[in-house]
Amino acid sequence: MADKQERIAAIIRKSIAEIIQLQLKNPHLGFVSIPEVKVSKDFSYAKVYVSFIIEDQADEGMKTLEKSKGFIRSELAKRLDIRRCPELRFVKDEAYKNEERITELLDKAKNNTSKS
Repeated sequence: MADKQERIAAIIRKSIAEIIQLQLKNPHLGFVSIPEVKVSKDFSYAKVYVSFIIEDQADEGMKTLEKSKGFIRSELAKRLDIRRCPELRFVKDEAYKNEERITELLDKAKNNTSKS
């Protein structure tokens, strides 16, 4: 079952990225990437993690995605080979901030041990 979830999530991620890039004509969106998609066990919901290249455009981009959710879902339904297209939930991906913080802490710890 998990394999099917992962397969569907990968198809959804790729399809949504293509829909946003090629079919969604909105200048307020900016440069966006879809690093991850998580699908519920019953395939009724898909949590779509979104990251923006230019951080200043993130709030406006999230609003644009929310407004375009119906269009994106209808285009996605045409591409998926499952009975019911999942409801999309867009979430701003904050993972890169955690990575930066961890790198910072590791560098700090490394510098402290090398001074001793």
